[in-house]
Order: sequence, then C-alpha cells, then structure tokens
Amino acid sequence: MKTKANIKGILQKLGTALALVILVIVFCIVRPDSFPKVGNIMNILKQASINCLISCGMLCALITAGIDLSVGSNCVLCTCTIGVLVQNYGITNPFVLIFAGLLVSTLMGFLNGTLLTRLDLPHPFVSTMGMKNVLLGIALVITGSKSIAFTGAGVDSVMWIGSYSFFQVKDAAGKVTFPGIPASFILVLIVFILFDIFLRRTALGRQIYCCGGNPEAARLSGIPSKDVLTFVYTLSGFMAGMAGVVSVGRLATANANSGATYDNDAIAACIVGGASFTGGKGTIWGTMIGALLMAVIRNGLNLLGAQNDIQYIVIGGVIILAVTIDVTRNKVEEKARKMAAQ
Repeated sequence: MKTKANIKGILQKLGTALALVILVIVFCIVRPDSFPKVGNIMNILKQASINCLISCGMLCALITAGIDLSVGSNCVLCTCTIGVLVQNYGITNPFVLIFAGLLVSTLMGFLNGTLLTRLDLPHPFVSTMGMKNVLLGIALVITGSKSIAFTGAGVDSVMWIGSYSFFQVKDAAGKVTFPGIPASFILVLIVFILFDIFLRRTALGRQIYCCGGNPEAARLSGIPSKDVLTFVYTLSGFMAGMAGVVSVGRLATANANSGATYDNDAIAACIVGGASFTGGKGTIWGTMIGALLMAVIRNGLNLLGAQNDIQYIVIGGVIILAVTIDVTRNKVEEKARKMAAQ
C-alpha cells in the first residue's frame, strides 16, 4: 500500500511534465520536418516567456485562494505606456521607459490589492474583472485605439529583451547555424529561481501559502492577511509589467487588444502546473511546465495550420480539463483526509 501511495504521489508531481513530454513527442511525429528543429524550440521558449512572467504573479494570487483577471490588460497597459512615451513625447531612454511601464503596472496591481482588502470584497474575481476592463479602456484611450510600432523608433535597447538571443552561432558565410537562447527566457529562468527562493525560503512566502491554505490559522497566528494580499496583487501587477516590457521586443508593437488571451493562458499554466483555486497549493516550477505546455500547444497548432478559432477551442478545452483535474484532485484529497481522521 505504501509503495502504491508513493507511486501515486510521484505521478501527481510529474503528471504535467509527462504530459509535456508526450505532447512534444506527438508533434515531433506529426510534424517531423519543422517541430523538432532547434529554431522552433527556441521560438517556443520565446513564445512562453510572456506567459511565464505573467503566471508568476497569477500563481501567488491563486495560492492565496484568489485570482487576478486583470494581468492581461495590465501587461498591455505597460506596453502601451511605453509606446505613447516614445511616439508622443519622443522619450527613448530605456531606463525611463522601463521604469515608467513597470511603475504603471505595479500601481495598478497595488490598486487591485487595495480594493480587495480595504473594501472587504468577497472575492478578487469582482475587483480584478472590473479592473481588467478599466485598464483595457485606458490602454485604448492613450493609444487612440491604434497600434504603435517600435521598429525604427530608436528603442532597440528596450526591444532587445524580447528579441535578442544569446550564444548565436554563424558559419563562415554568415548563415545562422544556431539561433541562440532567447534573452527573454534567460530572464524567465532568473525570475523563477528568485520566486522559488522567495516562496519556499522566506517568511513572507510561507505567509502567502498560509493565507490561502488555512486563513483561520493565519489570522490566529497574527499574520497580517490584508497586507499580504495587497503585496501579492502588487507583485502580480509588477510581473504583468515585466511581461509587457518583454512584449515590446517580442511583438514590436503596442496594441491594446494584444493581451486578450494572456489572463486565460496564465490561469491554465498555473492550474495545469499544480496550483488550485482553493488556495495553498502550487509551485513555481510546476507553473513553468504548465506555461511551456501551453506554448507547445499553440506552436504545434500553428505548424499544423490550425486557424485561430480552432486554437481558441483547444485552449478552452485545456482550461476546462485543468479545472476538472483540480476539482477531482481536491475531492480525492478531502476524501483521504476524512479517511485518515477516522
């Protein structure tokens, strides 16, 4: 019995990684001419970078049994803020642009946390859903509902974060033989290492888990839950802003409508990676695997020539499946706890 329990525990922990491996094998078999190419693999890492960064903040919100539905609009607002500063005010200093974009997104995250904790709203679904529409509206207003191009605008030092690749190799003729590792994914690795240390090895990180896993115990132990929640949503806003900075180089344009799927992809990545809507669960590395899984699905569908409508159906199905797995997992764990208590 103990051996079976150990095997079950291992499968639960590695289930998402196994799904990712199986999916990669399937696409390699279906599209052997394009999917396994090194260039395509690096492109998947580049595609996953934005979702990985957004998912960091989303994970923290889910751990507290909350959710942040404004991350997509917040990411876009950061990008549009940078675009407006470049186009309307001629600002090209990378430090000023990055600071301004991150500041706006972080303040919006702080506002999310303040609305939730100071107005005593029943669930962040309400406040973040409203903020999602507010931020999208602001992005549309400041850009005049038009796209702003960054190419040739003198902001290459900002764009390189999302477009540059390290360790690129060329032959004598100047042909690229190895496309290099995307700078954006290296940034993701650094951020994820820092988040892993923060969530597992700091007092505040443990308080975040406690607020979601057992709110009553958190209250009785003197944890300032409102301050922790405010910090979590401020951090979520900051990570959305960081993703917005990366998207400047990734998309080369600021478009208010470009983040329509960001929040859904982030939720799916976290839930598939082991987080739960009931709170208190989730790891940063599981979230990375979930984000890579979403990127592989989108990339594979693109290579298969699937239209956007088919992609929406597939991604929606993945989200429904992830939520179903989460509910089933919680029921099994609850049943196990009741049996252990008897």
